[in-house]
Amino acid sequence: MKSRQIIYGLAVLLAGVIGAIPAHGQAAYQVVSVPDGGVITGAVKWTGEKPKPLTLQITKDQATCDPDHVGTRDLDRLEIAADGAVANTVIFLRGISQGKAWDLPDARKHLDQRQCRYIPHISLVPVGADLSIKSSDPILHTVHMIGVADYNLPFPMVDVTVNRTMHKAGVVDLKCNAGHIWMNGIVMVVAHPYYAITDEHGEFRISDVPPGEYEIVAWHEGWKVSREEPVLDVGTQTKTKRLFYTDPETWQKKVSVSAGGHAVVDFQISEH
Repeated sequence: MKSRQIIYGLAVLLAGVIGAIPAHGQAAYQVVSVPDGGVITGAVKWTGEKPKPLTLQITKDQATCDPDHVGTRDLDRLEIAADGAVANTVIFLRGISQGKAWDLPDARKHLDQRQCRYIPHISLVPVGADLSIKSSDPILHTVHMIGVADYNLPFPMVDVTVNRTMHKAGVVDLKCNAGHIWMNGIVMVVAHPYYAITDEHGEFRISDVPPGEYEIVAWHEGWKVSREEPVLDVGTQTKTKRLFYTDPETWQKKVSVSAGGHAVVDFQISEH
């Protein structure tokens, strides 16, 4: 009996230790005062020949999905402006364990399905927080999450909000199983608030950074289709396809942030 009690006690202790280890094996982020924080700004530009835009035909629910009768939909995987600025690149500091209060943009934590797009294309949600999801379209959609979250949520209703907790840090791919094969998006579940997403000018800003030396990372979701697989359209109960994309690309640099200082880091990205 005593040996069983010892084994049981060790099991409980081990479970407690494992449960206390956060995602990716790093210490849980701590919010502290940052009175002398610095700022990191910069831009992401494309170099070399621009890839051909990735587009698909709009083959279903054209009245909702294609009100302007364009006929095709850009998959929003790679947005390059005329001057080479790259939007929707995620910029973050690697390995930071304490600093400012959570200040991720509220709009990035609310996902809408509008004109058969996931908006925003890239969401940012703190680990342990909820992603708020709704559909503005009067047709059937689904939000199928693949990655560190695994939900498959139907949306036959308009403007009804559903919340799902993002328990693990990492990447979630979004797909629609209702025949809208061009719909795709990303949810980044993040362990600290030192994240930014480049705007249409390719620019980003990360504020209130504690003085120190850091590795700053540019993360892009990838812009090519790697394969497709058959899947059932849950609306029509007919076979369609699901697209899978190439792996994300990352670029790293070192950055030094002085007390109250302003560091500038620019990234140039390309296919090679």
